[in-house]
Amino acid sequence: MLEAPTYLQAFVLSGVVTVLVTRAFLQAAGYPQLGGGGLHIAHVLWGGVLMTAGLGVALVFLGSAARSLGAVLGGIGFGLFIDEVGKFVTAGTDYLYAPAAGIIYSAFALLVVITQALRGQARLSGPERTANALYGVVGGLRTGLTDDRRAAVARLVRGCGPDIEEGVARLLDAVPRREPPGSRFWQPWLRWARRAVVWVTTHRWVVALVVLYLVGEPFVVVGNVFLDAVTGQLDDQREWRAVLGISASALITVVLSIRGASLLPRDRVRAFRLFKLALLVDLLFGQIFSFTVNQFGALSALAVDLFLLAVVTAEYRRLCRQAPSPGR
Repeated sequence: MLEAPTYLQAFVLSGVVTVLVTRAFLQAAGYPQLGGGGLHIAHVLWGGVLMTAGLGVALVFLGSAARSLGAVLGGIGFGLFIDEVGKFVTAGTDYLYAPAAGIIYSAFALLVVITQALRGQARLSGPERTANALYGVVGGLRTGLTDDRRAAVARLVRGCGPDIEEGVARLLDAVPRREPPGSRFWQPWLRWARRAVVWVTTHRWVVALVVLYLVGEPFVVVGNVFLDAVTGQLDDQREWRAVLGISASALITVVLSIRGASLLPRDRVRAFRLFKLALLVDLLFGQIFSFTVNQFGALSALAVDLFLLAVVTAEYRRLCRQAPSPGR
């Protein structure tokens, strides 16, 4: 389905917010337990109920609104479920099991990778575009379709053959029209935030600082681990294997970043491709161990990595657009 990445994104975002809110609430409340008389109603059960509700909404009702609601309900349910993963992988049902944070991060990171893979999938075939167009028509039978949505459906079947184009056009004529929704109060703020992000990620001095950080920060990580090993503090670290994982990720990042920096004078496209790869190694490998060691305190480092990735990706795309085509 063409809109699948959007639904997956809603699923992931609602799940992440649920985990963070749940952890924050339980810590502030002193980890209360619901139940009594030897019973404990864990929130994983509520997660199962909400995932079932989300699936039921998506299966029973038609249209994008039902899919969106199902994705959000399912995401909240999955967040409540995965938040208790520490109880499932330990003999003592330890909710605060240190690697649980890394497992939770891995689950959501995998979902993000799947979402991005779907966004970057190959062009849809004619029958696939027709199926998506018909789904769009069906979704508008009850609530109607705006002019923009009608145009989007018509574009999907363009080039699929005159019979299909005519048939979809007739179906669109039978669907009630709906006025576009009015401007929401938060939309101007969202547009301002997007312009601010674009301004920050495309400024030359920001890009230069990011490159310096990418080259220097892994050295600091490896140096700190080496210092802990020399002073004996590493022996006191309960999750020392995770610390070694962080070091391995930092070493890979160092190699990629130094190689990228060496290519900057003559091939900036390849250089920023390597910088992007270095950040992806840290996000998809190093951050798993970072969450194991630092628990949810690693969120600040994750936010920094995501900002760096945004800057590097924006610069890489700009360089690719400016690069001459092979035929020239």
